[in-house]
Amino acid sequence: MTDVSSIAVFCGSRIGALPAYAEAARDLGRGMVVRGVDLVFGGGRVGIMGELADTILEGGGNVTGVIPHFLDKLEVSHETVTELIRVDDMHIRKATMFSRADAFVILPGGLGTLEEFFEVVTWKQLQLHQKPIVVLNVAGCWSRLAELTSDIVTAGFAHEKITNLFIMAETIDEIFQHISDAPSLEHRSLDERL
Repeated sequence: MTDVSSIAVFCGSRIGALPAYAEAARDLGRGMVVRGVDLVFGGGRVGIMGELADTILEGGGNVTGVIPHFLDKLEVSHETVTELIRVDDMHIRKATMFSRADAFVILPGGLGTLEEFFEVVTWKQLQLHQKPIVVLNVAGCWSRLAELTSDIVTAGFAHEKITNLFIMAETIDEIFQHISDAPSLEHRSLDERL
């Protein structure tokens, strides 16, 4: 983990239906604190994103939140984080999170989490970055995401190598192992990979 000092985590602003979702967020937070890895996240105090940030702060870790003004006005921002960056819109939020992260982890979440995941994966496909992307498949919540990716390949809309753009993990330890072991993507022409 010497090359990774910060991880952007995309996750839900809701707590979810299963206690395992919040517990996974807390476990990830504890794992980041032990390894000295800073958190970059969406800046909210609610849902599993709040659970993650609180765990890291309680452990003495650093947390950077990035929140658009319109969400800040709804009083959902996490005011006690190490650094809270207020931005104009969702696009700037994602770009800011991207620029401050060495890797990405996707926890359970909703449409916003999926949108954030697909954006960083697409940027990787377009060779705009080589940062590791790890999806934590808590209680099978993302199993169909892997199936969807395979279906896109089978339908002929993407090169088979897109399955290498991200890694599915089943445990917190696997997340950090995958990030440590993440190879650089081999250079391929965009025609082969799109």
